[in-house]
Amino acid sequence: MAGYKAARLSEDVRRELSLLVRDLKDPRIKNNMISIVRVEMANDGSFAKAYVSAMEGMTAAKLAVKALSGAGGRLRRDIANKLHLRKAPELRFLPDDSMEYSAKLGEMLEDLRRDEE
Repeated sequence: MAGYKAARLSEDVRRELSLLVRDLKDPRIKNNMISIVRVEMANDGSFAKAYVSAMEGMTAAKLAVKALSGAGGRLRRDIANKLHLRKAPELRFLPDDSMEYSAKLGEMLEDLRRDEE
């Protein structure tokens, strides 16, 4: 698979995963603000690493990863159907703390702004 096709497919998978996560009824996901930050696809399209972040922090992201791993088969099937893929990528979910990090940066910038006033 060419580089541009893998990049396009990874973005499509990320977008579909973000939509499918909203429909899951698992309380570990429903009670938290979960985001699929990025998806890295293998060149042949057989594997995908999805990085999951939660606004509540790393522990919530780890809980969401467990819930998403449990629903991995359903998510894989739904992605294959929606994107019309012959072979759906095997999904692997990894926790990411980028939302927590960006929230801390926002707080730091707000504190700096208040100090200047």
